[in-house]
Amino acid sequence: MTKKTSQRTLIVPCYNEALRLDTGAWTAVAKAGLLRLIFVDDGSSDATFEVLGAIERSAPEAVRVVRLPKNVGKGEAVRVGLTAAMNAGDELVGYADADLATPPEEVLRLFEALAEAPHLVAVIGSRINYLGTNIRRRPSRHYLGRVFATAAATALGREIYDTQCGAKVFRTGPLLAAALSLPFVSRWAFDVELLGRIFDGSPTRATVAELPLRTWTHVGGSKLHPIAMVKATTDLVRIALRRRIKR
Repeated sequence: MTKKTSQRTLIVPCYNEALRLDTGAWTAVAKAGLLRLIFVDDGSSDATFEVLGAIERSAPEAVRVVRLPKNVGKGEAVRVGLTAAMNAGDELVGYADADLATPPEEVLRLFEALAEAPHLVAVIGSRINYLGTNIRRRPSRHYLGRVFATAAATALGREIYDTQCGAKVFRTGPLLAAALSLPFVSRWAFDVELLGRIFDGSPTRATVAELPLRTWTHVGGSKLHPIAMVKATTDLVRIALRRRIKR
């Protein structure tokens, strides 16, 4: 494993993704040597673990598979993976969805942006559709997402356009370690909770930056349904109340 690879690790949470994992694409990412990959199998009941094992065997120097005994939710799977990468001494860590909705080249842009801005703790992908970008999102998802994003920004007290994009990268250190020290209260809005913990632990507001993605594509088969959006909104209220109480 090269030094550059060992310093940048991407966490990929997986739950029943056997039929959606693009093994060829993920193997290519691993063999490129620019990132180390930690796949976290969140208690899948299908052949996800076996598929991940094949990816790991194709590039054992760059891929690690962590298997959780039971399904604990995406947030906890991400927390386990980020903690493992942080404990391994990686300088920059992040997570992205298994379906490659955010292409690998865009994930690398996030890592590069963070590496070039030492004052930042995190750089998060933002799905803003404007001239020159290729953001393919269902209209219904877009409008529901805008409502949720507005509520999330209110809960955080920050002007963030997109808290729910599945691609985010972080600089390891005491601030991230503290943010990951406890399980997330929210199962459906853990991204917001994680950002809130980082904001609450930082002495300055300039710790997180959004980077508009050039390309993002909705992939069918997502596990996010309208009822999940309702639960996520409920979680936002809980997050906002907990942050207010701590103050």
